[in-house]
Amino acid sequence: MSSNTFDVVVIGAGPGGYVAAIRASQLGLNVAIVEREHMGGICLNWGCIPTKALLRSSEVFHLMHRAKEFGLKAENIGYDLDAVVARSRAVSKQLNQGIGHLMKKNKVTTFMGEATLPAKGKVSVKTDKGVEELVAKNIILATGARARELPGLEADGDLVWTYKHALTPSRMPKKLLVIGSGAIGIEFASFYNTLGSDTTVVEVMDRVLPVEDAEISKFAKKQFEKQGMKIREKTMVKQLDRGKGKVIAHIEANGKVTQEEFDTVISAVGIVGNVENLGLEALGVKIDRTHVVTDEYCRTGVDGLFAIGDIAGAPWLAHKASHEGAMVAELIAGQKPHAIKPNSIAGCTYCHPQVASVGLTEAKAKEAGYKIKVGRFPFIGNGKAIALGEAEGMVKTIFDEKTGELLGAHMVGAEVTEMIQGYVIGRQLETTEEDLMQTVFPHPTLSEMMHESVLDAYGRVIHM
Repeated sequence: MSSNTFDVVVIGAGPGGYVAAIRASQLGLNVAIVEREHMGGICLNWGCIPTKALLRSSEVFHLMHRAKEFGLKAENIGYDLDAVVARSRAVSKQLNQGIGHLMKKNKVTTFMGEATLPAKGKVSVKTDKGVEELVAKNIILATGARARELPGLEADGDLVWTYKHALTPSRMPKKLLVIGSGAIGIEFASFYNTLGSDTTVVEVMDRVLPVEDAEISKFAKKQFEKQGMKIREKTMVKQLDRGKGKVIAHIEANGKVTQEEFDTVISAVGIVGNVENLGLEALGVKIDRTHVVTDEYCRTGVDGLFAIGDIAGAPWLAHKASHEGAMVAELIAGQKPHAIKPNSIAGCTYCHPQVASVGLTEAKAKEAGYKIKVGRFPFIGNGKAIALGEAEGMVKTIFDEKTGELLGAHMVGAEVTEMIQGYVIGRQLETTEEDLMQTVFPHPTLSEMMHESVLDAYGRVIHM
């Protein structure tokens, strides 16, 4: 075998690609990975991880202001924006270097450069030193996605920011407009609002966090507004007039357009898949609205070519990409992995309060024709939540009345992004309400609310 012939070549070293490479190597395959920019992809460098580091700083800042409630003293509270950003970048760097180490440890050959697919089973990599031609029986596309840019609302890095600018701000926005209230938009709104920006969020759909259960969205909105955020739903930004140090936004609601001045705009209006300049069309790969069309096993229909993660469509989540990466590696190695069910993948948003969910919303469950039982439990009824000083929140569970299947779980409040996993495991193990009711939850924990919410669905709630 020539040195550039592999069993598997992975294109993209984000949470989908690097996991696919490690799993394929564990299964005894000879693997190469190609990455044009950063090991760890957007997630580690410009997404999931650095945003959590920033949000942790704003959370601590928020708690410092509440010191008196806890019998503590904190005076002259302030922050150093550069130091907050530097911590976030250091966290990313540490993990980015860790991925490089994992590639070496797993004997994965790394090529830093831009990949194209000149023909079936061939990958051409443009590196600093020239062009490397790789041959592979199997190719896994894990090229990810980037921020969607709307005409007239394009980022310039000065007045109008994408997530990248928002992660490394040169200044603190005084009056901030966030366009889009999905996870990315609402997390940045939460961060900047907590640090003192006068923040307005505009959402074109009829509610913030539009993929979440309507009741959870409503609860979260109330909390955001309590914190001073301005939330505008069913509203659209039509155009931005950029001046010196200011932006005039033309905002349309109920058929009326008003003009408002901001000093910073963050655009978070979704993502587009990185499908260009790879040579996919020539190979016969089907592309639908910037995403590669695949079957449930991430097969593209072109022999030996797979697509995973954001490039393969929703849900656009790092953990979905990682699981698909491992699944495809197992498929290539001749194993029989289970296909991933998008409905069993949890979504987590790290705003304040946190939001987490898995499975069907109440509206979607009804739409699907289920007769349902719904349980709810508020944080105010939980001892641990009150002791933490985090009494704002709720847990909601949705069951199929006929079979007792847990159809969906939705939460808003402190640490719900950690708690949701209990319900995810429950769904994976095809748990019924009976199993969940029989489970002994430890006291005092926030997780007890998960138990109470199930009990509530069946008229057996104890602490309400």
